[in-house]
Amino acid sequence: MAKQDKETYDSYEKDVYDNPPAGPMGVHRGARSAASRAMPYVIVIIVALLAGLLFWSIYSGEINNLKMPWSSQESSTTSSAEKSKSGESKSKSQSDSASGNKTDASNADLPTDSQQNDQNADQNAGQNAEQTDNATAQQAVNTGTEVRVVNATNITGYAQSKADVLTQAGYTSVSASNPTGNVPSQTVVWYQNETDKATAENVAQTLGISNVQQSDGLVTPIVVVLLD
Repeated sequence: MAKQDKETYDSYEKDVYDNPPAGPMGVHRGARSAASRAMPYVIVIIVALLAGLLFWSIYSGEINNLKMPWSSQESSTTSSAEKSKSGESKSKSQSDSASGNKTDASNADLPTDSQQNDQNADQNAGQNAEQTDNATAQQAVNTGTEVRVVNATNITGYAQSKADVLTQAGYTSVSASNPTGNVPSQTVVWYQNETDKATAENVAQTLGISNVQQSDGLVTPIVVVLLD
């Protein structure tokens, strides 16, 4: 009898691989939706439109007029910087103006040459007046000055009588004496220094004498010589 050596699918023992689950497996995928299939075409169209718009903007120059979201911020910053510079310039201008006004005011306070000359003239006049006052004070009558009355006449007691007249006029240091040397030719009032001139003139006026002279070598500041 002939033996069949050919083995078929049914000749093997069944295992888990002989009963696969239902549906696609492995590289097989399920059916996609219409939206997911159309999305690549939509993306390509959008990219093409954007590329065309960019090319047209560059070619026509309209790209310079496009305002980006950050451009307004940059414009605001630039405007603020310009305003700050303008404020600084204005402040500097006001400061320079105030400085100029202050300089003008300072210059206005300075005396002119004419005013300076007037001030110098006033000072000189004041100094001259002060010197005059000092000279007048030096030449003032001093009733405490020592006065000697010399009797060169033949009248006894004549010098003492004139000394009494001076004492009554306020003089406090008056003495009477006789001549001891040469006598002048007429009645005279001699004085020693310029500071005694005013006093000598007052003595002469008190005694009714018109001849007043300065003389060197006097021992007494003022000497009255009485003659006939």
